[in-house]
Amino acid sequence: MRIKSTTNFLSGVKKPFKITFGVLSIFLVASTIFSIVISAKSHAEAEGEGAKVLSVYDDGQRISFRTDANTVRAALKERGVALNSGDNIEPSLDEELTGNDYNVNIYRARPILVEDGASRERVMTASQTPQKMAGDAGFKLFDEDIIYNNPSENPAVDGVATHLKIKRAKLISVDMFGKKTDFRTQAETIKDFLEEKKISLQKNDEVSVPLETKIKVGDNFRIWRNGKQIITVDEEIEFEVEEIKDADKEISYRQVKELGEKGTKVVSYEIEMQSGEEISRTKINEAETKKPKKQVEIVGTKNVIMPYTGGGSKTEWLRASGIPESEWGYVDFIITKESTWNPNARNGQYYGLYQTNTDNLARYGCSGTLLSDPVCQLQAADKYKSRYGSWADAYNSWRAQGWW
Repeated sequence: MRIKSTTNFLSGVKKPFKITFGVLSIFLVASTIFSIVISAKSHAEAEGEGAKVLSVYDDGQRISFRTDANTVRAALKERGVALNSGDNIEPSLDEELTGNDYNVNIYRARPILVEDGASRERVMTASQTPQKMAGDAGFKLFDEDIIYNNPSENPAVDGVATHLKIKRAKLISVDMFGKKTDFRTQAETIKDFLEEKKISLQKNDEVSVPLETKIKVGDNFRIWRNGKQIITVDEEIEFEVEEIKDADKEISYRQVKELGEKGTKVVSYEIEMQSGEEISRTKINEAETKKPKKQVEIVGTKNVIMPYTGGGSKTEWLRASGIPESEWGYVDFIITKESTWNPNARNGQYYGLYQTNTDNLARYGCSGTLLSDPVCQLQAADKYKSRYGSWADAYNSWRAQGWW
């Protein structure tokens, strides 16, 4: 499905433009980055008292406040933010506030008019995309349909500022190499249809009507190949999975926000038969009949530090590592700062007592069952410190820059 508009909302200039899903995706990513950048500012500006900071974006206005509420609903009520029927809040009102910093978006419901041929529906909706607005008005859209976004010429009469018009794709039937398939298309001619669906005609292919024939709703035609045997089958198209990172959820957390759906396509093969057996198969064409729907999943990125359960004390580990006792003070300072002496400490890609990646540990002999072995990790750290010279030099470097 495509979305078109006759007005640029930012400039007010009457100018045709098309909003693609790629542009929408870039806009959403940019919005996310912007939210992260202003997080620190939100903490500084937050009003009130409480351990949690909420930045609420309401129709372009931002307020930041502190709260000890356990849910979004309770926090907004405590702040006195009024909500109306039809408003959409993200995250949901019953989302538990387990972290320290949250962005809350309030999308206010407003009236829109959706026109589909002779059908006109007025609806209150908080949806942000034309396709969802049309769905809220009760109109089912197909991928090939086009939505025109036409600002109302007379808002006082229409009672709305947004007026959507749907241009339906034409439904036709095509017999492709012996298999009938229904297609929806905005193409004007048979030739345009073939280009739109990326159907390539080969030397021996024929079409039952001239390529310049105008397409009407309900039309049907045939495509066949002279000579070798052709078969056409239905095949599935796997859907993509988009992951949305949530720093407030643990790394084991994964939840499907929007369920994906597989697409379908018709694929034609040229096969060669010998004595009733298929001896070769070559794909000659394929056409998508249903686009796959992307699946959106929320995945946690919050690391959980697991305590080491192998026993022993840091004194025993240091003695077993072979590091001279005269260096232990420097070692203790660095390891305490890096992992609080937890061999299983993990922070992103960094792991272990002195926080390096597992490839480096493996390079020093700590892999497999030895990966979390504290003695092996200390021996690896003793080799790693040589880049600074001595443990004293490594200690001074850590004090100067806060890491090593």
